[in-house]
Amino acid sequence: MIKTLYISGYRAHELGIFNDKHPGISIIKKAIENELRKLLDDGLEWVVISGGQGVETWAAEVVIDLRKEFTHLKYSIITPFLEQEKNWNEVKQQKYAYILGQADFVTSVTKRPYEASWQFIEKDKFIIQNTDALLLIYDEENEGSPKYLKRLADQYIENHDYEIILVNAYDLQIIAEELQQSDW
Repeated sequence: MIKTLYISGYRAHELGIFNDKHPGISIIKKAIENELRKLLDDGLEWVVISGGQGVETWAAEVVIDLRKEFTHLKYSIITPFLEQEKNWNEVKQQKYAYILGQADFVTSVTKRPYEASWQFIEKDKFIIQNTDALLLIYDEENEGSPKYLKRLADQYIENHDYEIILVNAYDLQIIAEELQQSDW
């Protein structure tokens, strides 16, 4: 049973998304919502993100919306280091402040500002070890930053009971077509 779920995937810029009006965001959010609804029916209690711009912040927005219907659903933000938003533009910082304010739990794995890329690896290891499954928006034919997380999760599965739920480009295309048909 999946009680805690780590959601991650591409950063917005890796998908060519540079503003909140991009049509791809609603497709990704619908994919996340569909997976969460299935898991909520089976006992999901917590969603964990690390707060990265892109799939993770969109996931937080989906969770915030779903909590109106599933009041028991909680989410946490576990960042790799302190002040990860320090160099983001003001719009992104405001959005991040909002999702931080809505979170049930917020912490940082390393408890210090950015030093090196090892902090991202430690964050991923920590979250994988403390969740039951990973929902990853990632297409192996279009590599990007999620490949490192996928590799870590694959290694973890070798010796632990853990699940990876992968949403790829084909899955997103089907959702896009469904959304298009529902608009007619």
